[in-house]
Parts: sequence; structure tokens; C-alpha cells
Amino acid sequence: MIKNIYNLGDAALYCDFGETVNKETNLKVINYFKDLKKKNISGIKNIAPSYNKLIIYFDLEHTNYKKIKDTIQNLDISTFGETKTKVVKIPVCFDDEFALDLERVEKKIGLVKKEIINQLIKQKYFCYMTGFIAGMPFLGDISEKIRLDRLETPRVKVPKGSVGITEQFCNIYTFESPGGWNIIGNSPKKIFTKDQSKLTLIDPGDEVEFFEITKKEYINLNEQK
Repeated sequence: MIKNIYNLGDAALYCDFGETVNKETNLKVINYFKDLKKKNISGIKNIAPSYNKLIIYFDLEHTNYKKIKDTIQNLDISTFGETKTKVVKIPVCFDDEFALDLERVEKKIGLVKKEIINQLIKQKYFCYMTGFIAGMPFLGDISEKIRLDRLETPRVKVPKGSVGITEQFCNIYTFESPGGWNIIGNSPKKIFTKDQSKLTLIDPGDEVEFFEITKKEYINLNEQK
């Protein structure tokens, strides 16, 4: 349930679902997001979900903050359907060439490489949101045994396909980009495409499973070219 609605600049507002970041709260955000898109409300230009907030951008030539706020407040949450999710399996190569921070992570958390990999691949992850760069999935929650802070000095370039961890989340870089996550592997799978009918492989609300592959398998599967 929405806790509050706040103005965000001249042509946007955000719905606050509370301070907690967890799957239950995020599913509420995603349900609102998907149903609002279906309702095609006049004046709304774009809707962007995050961990526990939903940002709504609107066209001032057709509507305003009060009208959009009133519309949101009068929506019947009981009519919102449950989010349909899929499980996406993602191959990851943890070869030294791709695991840019794995040696440092080993020293930082006191686990050897194999244990870190096992902690990552032993469970499913929930996609809270996509963003920062196009289609990048923010996945949680990783095991407490492999949680650590971001890099003190972010990289200028993180390779496309890199799999990173920080705090309670892991992600996959959909493009080469600056970034401060701890990079422990790389996936040959293309997560974001230019196909307008299906831009992203992983959507908010989906579940993701990682599995380990060799460098030879990575080369054979590579879609990142």
C-alpha cells in the first residue's frame, strides 16, 4: 500500500511504499507499475519503479500534480492482479580474466573463490528493478556471507556482461559503463537488446538463477559482441 505521495519537480511525483527494502514491498511497487501502464491514464508520460518507490512523470500540457495524485489515491488496490513472473537462467564465467575483484573479495570476506561462487549460484534472486544503465537488473537478496560495500574508487569502465555484488544485491552490466560494484564474473548472455518487442531479458518481479560455465563455454555462448 502507498504510504505517501510527494511532488518531484514540476512534472513528476513519486509514490512512497515505505522505508523497507524487501521482496514484499517491491512486489507492491511492481503491481502498481504494471497496472498503471495498463490503465493508460491521460497525461502520464513515463512510470519508473524502484526498490520501494514509484516515480510518475506527466505532461503539464494535459494534466498536473493534483490530478495525477487524486487519480492514484482513488485507484482500488483490490483490483490489482498479482505479478506474473518467470525464472531466467544466466550463465556466468568466473575465470580470472572476468573476475576483476574476486581476489580482493576473498580477502575482504574470508572465503575462498569456490565458496564465493557457491554462495552466489545456490539460490534464486528476485529482480527488484532495472535501471542505472538500460536494462541493468538489480537482484536480491544475496547471502549475508558475501555481502560487502562498493569499491572505494569506482572503475571508469566496467565490461559489458560483468556480474557484480554489493551490499544485499547483485547485478549484470548490460553495457560497458562506469561502476563501483565488486566484479566477480561475466555472463555471455545478452540481457538488453534493441528489439522493441522485448528489450530486456529480465524484468522487475522475475527470478534469476546463475550457473557456472567454463571459459571455453563462455566463448561458444558469447552474445556480447
